[in-house]
Amino acid sequence: MHEMTIQELQARMAAGTLTSRGLVEMYLARIAAIDRQGPTLNAIIEINPDALAIAAALDDERRQSGARGPLHGIPILLKDNIDTGDQMQTTAGSLALVGPPAPADAPLVSQLRQAGAVILGKTNLSEWANFRSSHSTSGWSSRGGQTRNPYALDRNPSGSSSGSAVAVTANLCAVAVGTETDGSITSPASVNGVVGIKPTVGLVSRRGIIPIAHSQDTAGPLARCVADAAILLGSLTAPDPGDPATLDRAGPVFQDYTPFLDRGGLAGARIGVARNFFGFNEQVDRLLETCLEVLRHQGAEVVDPAPVLTAGQFEESEALVLLVEFKADLNAYLAQRGPTTPVQSLAEIIEFNERHAEQTMPFFGQDLLHRAQAQGPLTGHTYQQALAINQQMARDEGIDATLRTHRLDAIVAATCTLAWLTDPINGDHYQGSCTSPAAVAGYPHITVPAGLISGLPIGLSFFGGAYQEPTLIRLAYAFEQATLARRRPEIGDWSKIDEVCVVCAAAV
Repeated sequence: MHEMTIQELQARMAAGTLTSRGLVEMYLARIAAIDRQGPTLNAIIEINPDALAIAAALDDERRQSGARGPLHGIPILLKDNIDTGDQMQTTAGSLALVGPPAPADAPLVSQLRQAGAVILGKTNLSEWANFRSSHSTSGWSSRGGQTRNPYALDRNPSGSSSGSAVAVTANLCAVAVGTETDGSITSPASVNGVVGIKPTVGLVSRRGIIPIAHSQDTAGPLARCVADAAILLGSLTAPDPGDPATLDRAGPVFQDYTPFLDRGGLAGARIGVARNFFGFNEQVDRLLETCLEVLRHQGAEVVDPAPVLTAGQFEESEALVLLVEFKADLNAYLAQRGPTTPVQSLAEIIEFNERHAEQTMPFFGQDLLHRAQAQGPLTGHTYQQALAINQQMARDEGIDATLRTHRLDAIVAATCTLAWLTDPINGDHYQGSCTSPAAVAGYPHITVPAGLISGLPIGLSFFGGAYQEPTLIRLAYAFEQATLARRRPEIGDWSKIDEVCVVCAAAV
């Protein structure tokens, strides 16, 4: 079943050679074989105890009335900061939130259930979505431990959607949902060799997701191919009266993005090369040059250079906005979780971590939580000024200016650095990334596997203006189909692992 697309899985279920329950059993067996044992990837933080029953009910429904749509019976994993009103926890990887489950599904989860998806479980993440310490180790949480990169187990999976990206690349699920504030979908997608889509902020409801910052937070798909990511995205985009950003959309929104999957989609496109995101690694630069040749060969007009001139000029304002919004948004989220939630405020989280420091802070502290707690309200002048700088520098004088000046359909660059050695003592070792402009602007960003360097994946990023997901999907799909660059990780002997999975599934 490894590398099977949603379309291929649906074809087998429609033909009666596969059931949703059988598929769930195989994924559970595979999780047992390589996530819990063997290479011990540690991508899954919790399995949904109701998954098999849900799948069986969906099988019955398919036999009686047909499939609801492309996600009917498809097992999906969710990052452990997305509320599910079931038996599973929602903790952002923090021991402080272990206790009663969330009272209700996040709207995006309700939509997935309505589409017929099977919520298979929750994935590990960088604790508090990597907003706890400036010296953190991505992919580590006090509840879930350290997630490992399947391409090299001593390498980091990046974050914060570490478990979601690893689960997808290791074929522990069909697709997964991650979240991003700045790089948390696109970076782990790049270093784990999968497709990641960070949508425009407001395309997907933010309600029911443990937040960092409402001006940049969004959920989005992680998948092994652009087609699967497009299918998943379409099921996440419904408006939500509880999230004003989904009601104030200044661009087109679709419930089906598959019509934009065009193999010839690069022909005639104008694509700008953001050279100011080159130079952090010579091997990455060389690979990117071959990608640019692919774009040209497929008929795109490559405008080189086309830099985002304001990149690097809004780092301080972004940091301040995240700190202020984290305190306000997290306290509001905890309030809606209800009185049974173990902690009721950011201040109580800090106190919990200090009381349980041996379990929660064995490697790094919580300086970002302290800095956030010291911030003022959202009405403060300093915050309002910083937010205005973000929007001006990342949008008006940033991405929008580059697109307008060069008459571009999209901008490309290497998504981020290659996976670094996991180092719990010294923390992460980033070399470079192109994620901030789209993240701070709240604009869409897609990363697609571009190849391997010394066995480690690197992604090519396409980003553009607000609500330009259709254009980016068209371009990314055409590049993907022209290169077919994804290579599954060689985790030991895959054939033997799969044989074990089939035997285990038969015994379930």
